[in-house]
Formats: sequence, structure tokens, C-alpha cells
Amino acid sequence: MATKTKKSQSERFEAAFNRIHKALMQTVKNARSDKFTDLVYKGKNHAFIRFYEHDLAQFAKLRNAIVHEKIEEGYYIADPHLDIVEKIESIAEEFEKPASALSISTKPVTYFHESDKLSDVLLAIKKESHSQFPVYNANGEYVWLLTSAEIVKYLAEHFSNDSMNLKQVNVRELFNEKKKHNVLFVSQDSSLFEIEDIFEEFQSKNQKVDAILITKSGSKKEQPNGIITSWDLLEAEIGE
Repeated sequence: MATKTKKSQSERFEAAFNRIHKALMQTVKNARSDKFTDLVYKGKNHAFIRFYEHDLAQFAKLRNAIVHEKIEEGYYIADPHLDIVEKIESIAEEFEKPASALSISTKPVTYFHESDKLSDVLLAIKKESHSQFPVYNANGEYVWLLTSAEIVKYLAEHFSNDSMNLKQVNVRELFNEKKKHNVLFVSQDSSLFEIEDIFEEFQSKNQKVDAILITKSGSKKEQPNGIITSWDLLEAEIGE
């Protein structure tokens, strides 16, 4: 009976290890090989993998010991403690079901149409302290990103205009064609891993992602359900 219990724990450990390995192969891009340790090293751009880096390294060592000391199929000499088995199984579940992009996003999203008034935007800033606002046209399609920096610039340029009435200024008047923002769209089914890959790809090209908008299917013509910036990624990592 004791032998059967040990065999079961070793098999459980190896099965969970293989599940993590499979998840890493599906998640980590451009690794040197499919080797477990290479995938962990390359995947450190993902906060989740960084968080478990030490555990994953220890799992790899233990897995090698278990496999190399296997006398025959299904029979192990080395046997992990039950708490280790339960821990790796728990981590495997997390790898197979990563956090969704929507779960770390700022929501609900405050957005405006070009025909809306600047005064409404200022009220939103006062109430919610947001600094970025997606702007949509009359057809309900995203067209550009309005930031608090651009609002301050506009107000500064018109500060001496005594006749300016904020309640009469349309949002479209703040559009600056010289200022280009990198705003991407993803579906609400996207995972946190996918979002981190997007930021990593742009960073490797020395480019900045200003915001990622989450919609039902990833279309610009859909209402935003969430918005993600680099700050959201940082807060998600700190939260771990």
C-alpha cells in the first residue's frame, strides 16, 4: 500500500510538471528550444512566470531526479512530498487558466464622441482622475485617444482667450494630427500573457503602447469594456 501511495504522488508530480511544460510551450514565444528551463528563462517577460521562477527551477531539478531514478515504467525510487505535489498541481492550474486581460484592466472605460463637449471631459477627470479617453466618431468607431496632457496644452494655448466657453468647445477641436498614439484592440477573451507579449514586442522595437482597448471581439466599432496601460501591468505584477 505504501508503494502505491509513493507511486501515485510521483506520477501526480510528473503529470503536473508536463502540464506546466505544455503551457509554457504555448505561451512563450521565440525561445531557443522547447526545453523547460529555456522556456522559463525566455518567458520572464511575463510577470506570472517571473513570480514562479524559483519554484519552476526547483520543479525542474526534482523532475529530473524523479525521472532518472525511475526503475521501470510507473515505478519511482524518488518521491516528492505531498505538499510539493499539491503546490505544483495548483501552479499547473494557474498556468492553464491565466488571468484574463479584462481582469487587470481599468473598467468601466470613460470614452467620448467627437461631438461631446470638453467641459464633460473635464468633469470626468475631476470625478474619476482618469488621464486617457478613447474618442469615437458619429459612426461609433474609435478614431483617436485624448489624453490629459493634450487637454492641458489646449487650455494653456487658449488661456488668454476671454471669449472661450468650455461648454461650447467640442472634443474634436482637441485633435492633434501630429500626435500619434499607439492604441491596439484585443477581444475580451484575451489572456494577460497575450497582453504582455504585445507590450514586449513594441518595447523590443523601442516603441510605446499607449493603451490597449478591450472590446467584445477586438473591433474598433465596439464599445470598450476595459483599457490597459503599462501602469496596469505594473500594478498587476505588484499585486502578485
